[in-house]
Amino acid sequence: MRSFHHLTPRYVWNRFALMAYERANPELPWLTRDMINILGEWLCSTDVGLEFGSGRSTSWFAKRVRHLTSVENNPEWFEIVQNQIQDLPVEYFLHQDGTDNVGNSEYVAVAQKLPFASLDFCLIDGMARDHCALACLDKIKPGGILIIDNVERYIPREHKTFSPNSRSISDGYASEIWEQVGKELQKWRCIWTTNGVTDTAFWVKPYV
Repeated sequence: MRSFHHLTPRYVWNRFALMAYERANPELPWLTRDMINILGEWLCSTDVGLEFGSGRSTSWFAKRVRHLTSVENNPEWFEIVQNQIQDLPVEYFLHQDGTDNVGNSEYVAVAQKLPFASLDFCLIDGMARDHCALACLDKIKPGGILIIDNVERYIPREHKTFSPNSRSISDGYASEIWEQVGKELQKWRCIWTTNGVTDTAFWVKPYV
């Protein structure tokens, strides 16, 4: 049975505030406002990036960096986004792999086939997020960043946010793969943002 415990006055306010913000800013990615502001300052025109899960972020990133690889699994959505990124520096892939044996899928393999330490950033915002995050770890350069949207669903924090499904330390990781990712990310600097509805975090890969 679906839970409605998250429907507190705080959550309802945050949800309406988010809806108003997204309606007023249709060109911005579906990430937290704070994360969008941070990335707007962080990204450089020479950066090379990868995103799993296309959408508003695809054209937004592509207008700010040298090259973006984007991976999508929904053919209808792929067509919509493809029409939005004409003449932008995006290499766009459609892979409709099922979730069975997803660790060996063509979807995840887009990251696995990239050269070591070739990415300045990677956004995890599509399917099989744990497998995609794991595949990206050694592809990110020292000083590069790993961005995970809806991160509250997957990685626990000592102090939970107000976003629904936020995981505490006692909840643990959402999967064994997430635990592998999380243990590696403990060595990386983290900036975690929330709007009370969902969380977006990024980790900076250390140089040593």
